[in-house]
Amino acid sequence: MLIILAFIILFHLAAAILLFVATIHNAWWVVSAPGRDVIYSDLWYTCNSTCNPIENSHTKDAAYLQAVQATMILATILCCVSFFVFILQLFRIKQGERFIFTAIIQILASVCVMIAASIYTAENASFHVVGLKNGSYGSSYIVAWISFPMTLISGLMYLVLKKRK
Repeated sequence: MLIILAFIILFHLAAAILLFVATIHNAWWVVSAPGRDVIYSDLWYTCNSTCNPIENSHTKDAAYLQAVQATMILATILCCVSFFVFILQLFRIKQGERFIFTAIIQILASVCVMIAASIYTAENASFHVVGLKNGSYGSSYIVAWISFPMTLISGLMYLVLKKRK
């Protein structure tokens, strides 16, 4: 049982680390024009050798970008909260009970990641200025999609897990 518990904790921490990387790292969109520096764009900044805020990210036209920002932050927060709730439930719930509350929070985190990555996929052309439209998805975008099934599987593991002695 201790080995399973350690595996679940490590899996949850790996999902949380992936969420932090996907939210913070600046490689959601990559533009590599021939003869120019590679330009990385994330949810907040566009960077090559210097970083500049994404143009018009505070306007009504960038509501999709703001939704992606909010849901990624919410997913990261929910993943961290579910870990602390799991630790608390580990010591508080009775034997034979399931970690339902932890599972619900973790599944909500996975839904938030899915929503953020789906919105970014559908609306990425509207986020970028004309010079950045001819790019491709970056590593942070891929990490966000990888963290979706990891948080979902983690939430389902908590749903099945019962506390034992």
